[in-house]
Amino acid sequence: MLPLKEKDKPLVRKLLAAGCCARCVLRFCCVSVQAAYRPLRGTRLPGCFGPRGPGGAPSKRAKLQLPEDPGAPGEAAAGAESRVCVACLGVLQEFCDVAQATKIAAAVRAEPYEFDSLVLSVSLPAQLGVREVSLRLSLLREPEGLTWVSSAPAALLLAPREEGSEVKVFLMQKAGNGWFLTWLVPQGQVPHAQQGRRGPGEGGLQVGHARPAGQGAGRRCRGYQGIHREASQLLGSHSASFSLSLLSQSLFEVGVEFSHPQTDADCHFLCVCVCVCVCVCVCLSQSVFTRMAVVKALDKISDLALLKHYPSPPAPVSSRCVLQDVQCLHTSLFIAGRYNKFSRNLPQTPWLIGGERRMESSVEELIAAPILATFRTDGFNFSSSGREDVDVRTLGTGRPFAVELLNPHRSRVSRAEMRQLQEQTINASSDKIRVRDLQMVTREATSRMKEGEEEKTKSYTALVWTHKALQREDLSFIDDIKDLTLNQKTPLRVLHRRALAVRQRLVHSMSARFVDPHHFYLGLKTQAGTYIKEFVHGDFGRTKPNMCELLGTHTDILELDVESVDVDWPPTVSD
Repeated sequence: MLPLKEKDKPLVRKLLAAGCCARCVLRFCCVSVQAAYRPLRGTRLPGCFGPRGPGGAPSKRAKLQLPEDPGAPGEAAAGAESRVCVACLGVLQEFCDVAQATKIAAAVRAEPYEFDSLVLSVSLPAQLGVREVSLRLSLLREPEGLTWVSSAPAALLLAPREEGSEVKVFLMQKAGNGWFLTWLVPQGQVPHAQQGRRGPGEGGLQVGHARPAGQGAGRRCRGYQGIHREASQLLGSHSASFSLSLLSQSLFEVGVEFSHPQTDADCHFLCVCVCVCVCVCVCLSQSVFTRMAVVKALDKISDLALLKHYPSPPAPVSSRCVLQDVQCLHTSLFIAGRYNKFSRNLPQTPWLIGGERRMESSVEELIAAPILATFRTDGFNFSSSGREDVDVRTLGTGRPFAVELLNPHRSRVSRAEMRQLQEQTINASSDKIRVRDLQMVTREATSRMKEGEEEKTKSYTALVWTHKALQREDLSFIDDIKDLTLNQKTPLRVLHRRALAVRQRLVHSMSARFVDPHHFYLGLKTQAGTYIKEFVHGDFGRTKPNMCELLGTHTDILELDVESVDVDWPPTVSD
């Protein structure tokens, strides 16, 4: 079956006359035959209507020509390809060949990333939306038998996918020894006719996903597929097959940004024609013409107002879009584990006062530095289940932590390599900390570390000094105290970073171990978030009750250790 029918001739003629390239003609006519979009040979457009081949059968490589000029077959198509397309500004002309695909492939290869699949994100100039609405209006002025509906499939293909300036377009997938790529839109999402105001060109390409097996084939959208086919081959493809199912997402993204300086002013008239909403007005008034701002503005402006300020069809241009930038980005990876801290002179995070470092290192840095070197990341975010003071040790099974690795270049690490990273790199680098159960986890799994933040419990051991000499029997009542409710006003030492409030905390149990008349060890199991130091010395009466009141003498804390953080995460890693 031929991609273009006889009934498409009026539309094709008008599109070519307006200055559209062959590929834009095909996509506006909703041609779904993949071969039609492959690199052109001469002036021929694959699979179009035109002369018949041998035996009277329709030729699958027929020339695209205007019926008014039968004496010069193919000249219209040749002319269309020699000038810059008014719809895509040359993106589908210039960037669908091996040379341009080579540039993208080279940019990806230049970065030492590990990946099994990739998503190609294409950022197109915002003015494409204006130009395509203008083109639509030119088609509607003189229908000449066209049954054009404003929501023809091309309109959907150029509708925004989500808030933001970038849209997901293609997915490249590795299978076996090859790279394969396809772009599908389910048929149910590409209606042949649906009432609406806009035609092609709402701004920004829309990508769909293949239907699951057994639910029908998807409609293939070929407009920008040529460059991706070439890029896939340059990245190691050994097959021309495009029949693989799509992944719903990929951890690795290649962003391709196009710009067209010559038409940057195409959107300026929207500043004086449209008053949509505060965010759009701010964007337009500051000459920040984001895709979504332009789409919202075009949705509000009337056809007459647009025609008054902008030519229809859009004016031809002399230069094509420029491939401005190619950026690679890997989705964050997450490393989790537990750490012990054995030093009383080591903060959890870098301690800076007035821009000056007060301690030479921190738990965060000792753990993260070897991990960053292994995964070759651009940065990291460290989080943990609570935190201890600089002079507090963390013993027992340790405190759960997670490290978010930003844009990691390495993404595959075996269990043996992770074990080596834990023992031979992190634990061997310092005697101040020790890490256990180091493992890769998902982003969703890290939320378990923060779940039930106030319901979980922690156990402590504190060395307490008493002003009055005490005997063993003076401490015996402490063992009988259960579920003691504390009212803790925000401690003075953290008032600069925490809001002033009175918080209720629960001490589930306590125990006392006599050392000498002025010292004893106090064991506590408390609700998470309890300020242990303030419970011992009272914080000038800001915590009630406190040990001073319970013992009837002034008390102070000399040492504090975290014995356990009762969070069943991350899972234990067997040796």
